[in-house]
Amino acid sequence: MLFVTEGNCTKSSLDLAVAAHGGLDRFNQFKTVSAHLVLGGRMWALKGQEGVMSNVRIRVTVNLHREHASLAPFQLPNQRTAFTPQRVAVETTEGAVVEERTNPRAAFAGHTLQTPWDDLHFIYFASYAMWTYLTVPFSLTWAGFEVAEIEPWQEQDETWRRLKVKFPPHIASHSTQPDNTPALDPVLISIDLSDIRFA
Repeated sequence: MLFVTEGNCTKSSLDLAVAAHGGLDRFNQFKTVSAHLVLGGRMWALKGQEGVMSNVRIRVTVNLHREHASLAPFQLPNQRTAFTPQRVAVETTEGAVVEERTNPRAAFAGHTLQTPWDDLHFIYFASYAMWTYLTVPFSLTWAGFEVAEIEPWQEQDETWRRLKVKFPPHIASHSTQPDNTPALDPVLISIDLSDIRFA
């Protein structure tokens, strides 16, 4: 791993990103984070899910210390989703199971870009994506994540440090080692916290 020197201390880009987001001590004071969102775009239509989350403010809540997420409301005002890497479900707000799937990743076997998704495919994908978006960079410090600095990225007249990340097998993700490693800049990956509630 490459390190950058600031004053008298040497820090990795991951350390700098964590510090820019408030630090691990602050992160560990919270159990969940919630955000309101509207999802749209061509992918949802391609997957037959164009109406699932459009024009509705959905609240996503993720656990900050284990991979768990929920979207609410989902399809009906009294329904929500439940996601872990081992199970996805649609539940009533009282906790009754409407529909569920264990081992949800296996349900994607044989899919192509054009294969339509059912609600449980959508829940799996949207939930692990939102969990990742709302826990990075902190989750990258956990045991099992392999993080290494790679060559910098040039963007016009700026140089951005980059990290290559390999996710542990128990964490649901697009892939265990994404091919398109995004540029990491502590300021650029900051999340606008104006619509996010910590608990």
